[in-house]
Amino acid sequence: MEVTDRVASLEQRVQLQEDEIQLLKSALADVVRRLNVSEEQQAMGSRRGPTKARPMIATLPLRPTVNNGTILPKKGSGTLPSPSGPGSRKDTSTAASKRFLYLPLSTVRRANSNEHMGTLTRKDSGDSKGNRTRAGSTGSNSSGKRSDSKQRDPVFNAGMKRVTHCKEEGYVKMYLKGRPVTMHMPKEQVDSYCLEARADLPGNKLKLDWVYGYRGRDCRSNLYLLPTGETVYFIASVVVLFNVDEQLQRHYTGHTDDIKCLAVHPDKITIATGQVAGTSSDGKQLAPHVRVWDSVSLNTLHVLGAGFFDRALVCLAFSKSNGGNTLCVVDDSNDHVLSVWEWQREDRLAEVKCSNESVFAADFHPTDSNIVVTCGKSHLYFWHLEKGMLVKKQGLFEKQEKPKFVLCVTFAENGDAITGDSSGNILVWGKGTNRISHVIQAAHEGSIFALCMLRNGTLVSGGKDRRLISWDGSYRQIQTVEVPELFGPIRTIAEGRGETVLIGTTKHFVLQGSLDGDFMPITQGHTDELWGLAVHPWKPQFVTCGYDRQVCLWDSSSHQLIWTKSMEDAAQSAGFHPSGAVVAIGTQNGRWLVLDSESKDLVTVHTDGNEQLSAMHYGPDGNFLGIGSHDNYIYIYAVAENGRKYSRVGKCSGHSSFITHLDWSVDSQYLVSNSGDYEILYWIPSVCKQVVSVESTRDIEWATHTCTLGFQVFGLWPDGSDGTDVNAACRSGDKSLLVTGDDFGKVHLFSYPCSQFRAPSHVYGGHSSHVTNVTFLHGDGCLVSTGGKDMSVMQWRIV
Repeated sequence: MEVTDRVASLEQRVQLQEDEIQLLKSALADVVRRLNVSEEQQAMGSRRGPTKARPMIATLPLRPTVNNGTILPKKGSGTLPSPSGPGSRKDTSTAASKRFLYLPLSTVRRANSNEHMGTLTRKDSGDSKGNRTRAGSTGSNSSGKRSDSKQRDPVFNAGMKRVTHCKEEGYVKMYLKGRPVTMHMPKEQVDSYCLEARADLPGNKLKLDWVYGYRGRDCRSNLYLLPTGETVYFIASVVVLFNVDEQLQRHYTGHTDDIKCLAVHPDKITIATGQVAGTSSDGKQLAPHVRVWDSVSLNTLHVLGAGFFDRALVCLAFSKSNGGNTLCVVDDSNDHVLSVWEWQREDRLAEVKCSNESVFAADFHPTDSNIVVTCGKSHLYFWHLEKGMLVKKQGLFEKQEKPKFVLCVTFAENGDAITGDSSGNILVWGKGTNRISHVIQAAHEGSIFALCMLRNGTLVSGGKDRRLISWDGSYRQIQTVEVPELFGPIRTIAEGRGETVLIGTTKHFVLQGSLDGDFMPITQGHTDELWGLAVHPWKPQFVTCGYDRQVCLWDSSSHQLIWTKSMEDAAQSAGFHPSGAVVAIGTQNGRWLVLDSESKDLVTVHTDGNEQLSAMHYGPDGNFLGIGSHDNYIYIYAVAENGRKYSRVGKCSGHSSFITHLDWSVDSQYLVSNSGDYEILYWIPSVCKQVVSVESTRDIEWATHTCTLGFQVFGLWPDGSDGTDVNAACRSGDKSLLVTGDDFGKVHLFSYPCSQFRAPSHVYGGHSSHVTNVTFLHGDGCLVSTGGKDMSVMQWRIV
């Protein structure tokens, strides 16, 4: 233990040093800021009058309460590094929130009492650097009026979060990670608002309508055709039953986290699926387990092995010969334990350590339910179930060179086992023996990922070379067909109707085709983390984009992909022009591009900074584009010719952390922004100036509500939240509903406005990773959510 203790103490010291450095940066930034203010004050003084755009703003008093109290590294004059680095919004925000150091209030007050320029700073509140005096943002008695003897309204305490209400000033103050976030209510609510009032659940609910995507990159044997005509596969924590002819999907949603394996019972009705270990929203560990369920009623029949399995489940198979009474399971523990279950009695018959290397496949012998074959990294084992024990016989490769990986196994009609390996060879193992009886040397170039024995005795193989090869009963090649490169290597093969086969690929396509070729995608999806989501302003269409460098336009009524476009950079955000003619895409390195939404042609490319662009929003009148960046700035562009011409107006500077969300006012005159350190700032984008007067911002009507901080939405924050748990929010067009996506894979539906603390919501699972974005579709009949690492897109019907 000594070494680990030393490592832990070193980590602690490094953390302390990081905090001290952060504090130094903060102090330095503050000095730079004050110098800037001082210089600009002198320049102002030498001018006779304010510029045209200034009068309104310059005379507004800086009210402390509009900004949220944080002592943080200020963005200086561009010379200091941003507190955020490259990386996904999730990672950075969490890192940022852990890295900043909070100063005690007394320190802050003392610092401010020596600040002779305080009043000057306020006068020049229109300036982007000097707009937020520290006094204002600490929550000390800087409003002048407030004295400690003033009667305080109720305080709600909720773990890490508390909420206070000040009736006289008309604001609610919420604490996230110890930092005050002040939110002013509209004038009409100041007298009537009550913090203790209970919010109502929304009258509407969500029903999962469609799931876009398939998990092919790292899962095997997860694609089957049922006699009902439904293709069954999974993505995230949802099993999809997709009737291609009728274009209908049904969903089994019993799982709580990533599904990794699937098996269909010989009765073709009962299905078993296995999931990984997960974490619930309250931090409890959810055990990996197998669920056995009915594909007609979608009812769960049995849950096996909760508390027995470790980490995740990697292989599942029903026995064939004894009526499918037994189920073999391999988990992802260090020993990859193989267990055999009598699943109807939920009884474990035997268990054994299978291998300390990866296991890729496990299957029962078709005529002997006491034999199980497993294969994986540098092994092939034949297991015999005898008197509650699994006895192992190792496959002997003898003269045949032993492959690094045995990747798949199936069985011939006569009971021979057939394996495909990483050397591209197909090996046949005589029934009941552990020796090779036949070799097809170099059947494929590279790894063979899938073998499928068709009803007519034809063997079909597929792999990394994207070739689908069929073999007769004597293992002579019948024909070869190549799957187009666009679809990627073949991961799994299943027999379809008649002469058709189904293919799952590593690029997350499910293809339907024949052994003669001619493949048609029936399902497709993204292949890396997904963040960007934008809705067409008047058509049933939406755009998704992510780290796989693909931009996809989907039709939400036909559930079809309209087009996809490859990009040079990983994408982070998207926004449609109000005309619908173009869509803007923000990337992870400061580049952003505009695409024609009909032809997907590139309209223009620009670069602002070199960090990720987390928000792309056009003003409702279509004349401006606001771009929120991780370099703490909001870049403003004037837009002409229906989104085809762009000229930079400037940048809004004032946030001391990365921008997370943006919203425009209905008249396109104002912009509100949230940042990684829980600030809410207001802007006049046409002149890139901050508005600090509470009275001029509290009654603004916002065209959208994607900001997660604000009086109308603060009820969405759960108890004990650290401020990074909720990634996205969206208000419905009719302003009656609010939807959010959180770090626990959940989509929440609230009533809007959501301005009561701990507002109740309907909660929906399905995603198995943080929900990165949510938005209502045009017309409010549906909404769409995107998963981060689960790479899924889910469409929900509002009922």
